[in-house]
Amino acid sequence: MNAYIERVIEDVKKKYADQPEFCQTVEEVLSSLSPLIDAHPEYEENAILERMVVPERTIMFRVPWEDDNGKLHVNTGYRVQFNSAIGPYKGGLRFAPNVNMSVVKFLGFEQVYKDALSTLPIGGAKGGADFDPNGKSDKEIQRFCQSFMQGLYKFIGPDVDCPAGDLGVGGREIGYMFGAWRRLTGSYANGALSGKDPLFGGSAFRPEATGYGAVYYLQSVLEHEKDEMKGKRVAVAGFGNVAWGVCKKLAALGAKAVTLSGPDGYVYDPEGVVTEEKINFMLEMRASGRNKVQDYADKFGVEFFAGQKPWGLKDVDIVMPCATQNDVDLEQAKKIVANGIKYYIEVANMPTTNEALKFLMEQKNMIVAPSKAVNCGGVSVSALEMSQNSERLFWEGEEVDKWLHRIMKGIHDNSAEAAKKYGLGYNLVAGANIVGFEKVANAMVKQGRAY
Repeated sequence: MNAYIERVIEDVKKKYADQPEFCQTVEEVLSSLSPLIDAHPEYEENAILERMVVPERTIMFRVPWEDDNGKLHVNTGYRVQFNSAIGPYKGGLRFAPNVNMSVVKFLGFEQVYKDALSTLPIGGAKGGADFDPNGKSDKEIQRFCQSFMQGLYKFIGPDVDCPAGDLGVGGREIGYMFGAWRRLTGSYANGALSGKDPLFGGSAFRPEATGYGAVYYLQSVLEHEKDEMKGKRVAVAGFGNVAWGVCKKLAALGAKAVTLSGPDGYVYDPEGVVTEEKINFMLEMRASGRNKVQDYADKFGVEFFAGQKPWGLKDVDIVMPCATQNDVDLEQAKKIVANGIKYYIEVANMPTTNEALKFLMEQKNMIVAPSKAVNCGGVSVSALEMSQNSERLFWEGEEVDKWLHRIMKGIHDNSAEAAKKYGLGYNLVAGANIVGFEKVANAMVKQGRAY
């Protein structure tokens, strides 16, 4: 590894020892950049790595809210605006109990390169709160969102930072926050948030975007390998919006997801999540607030494996973790390899631990596709929504889908080309890191050292 990279990684580990997720992500990204850093001494001369690992702005604020019984609760809100070298900040808001500064920083750091990969002029940010929306009433969700925006509104706007949804934040939550933002600012800049309802400036295609984009990326991988989608059996983790989009597009292209998972375990459906009834039921499960995948097993009479993850199956061709970070550890990765899986396609943000990812990438017969590239469809469509808002137009879903397919193919092809250029073979992980980093680093150099 390049000595400059090693030094920065060690400095980050010492300085942010209390932020393990962030340290893990910095190491994963920077450790793959040696050929690029060797070829560009100006990056070290301009302290690009040292500047990259420190956010431009970190915001933390209290979020008081009242439940339906009149009891006051206080959560913590975050927004880490990591890098705006190529455009206004862009990245999701996550509501989940495990949200903390380390999680938000790792997501924001990853978002910088994901957004650069999208080929669109957007910077990287992430935010959210340690609030658990599960089991909350609609009124409680609304009150929380309004209070959250009270702490955030001064720091966002169409030309500054355009947050989107993420885990625990869907169209309903975005709508409540957008309404609060309008009231607080006295304006109607609908590009202040993305993921909105089409009634007030949202994209007709946003719910499907991340899942569809992941499958389009997979399609490019299969084409590179002279393989085909039809007939492929896929182990999918999660059952939320992203997994729903993946299952829907897999079915449309002749493949099928045979598993779904949740906090309570996973289900195995040998016939596949392919019918309209099954795919629509995923939406019902998410809307119920129960957060239990066993509901699928009970309704369709398939096997449910309590407390387990769907990585031990032998009769699948592709693994697509769509749930959450660090869902696949080294033990799970060894099961995947032992079952002879060729395609490991990360969909959730950083679903694989560093140790597990390194192990998977060492396998000669396995292709690993990184989340920052695979799940870029969501932020790409969010950026297209920003363009739609600025033009005061409404783009039909078919038009957005064509753009999405083109963008995802470009992300794959650019990553493959970059890896090949630096003698790394078909290494999609390193290729994605190189493409995203190089774009941002070059912009920083050209904007001067004071940036």
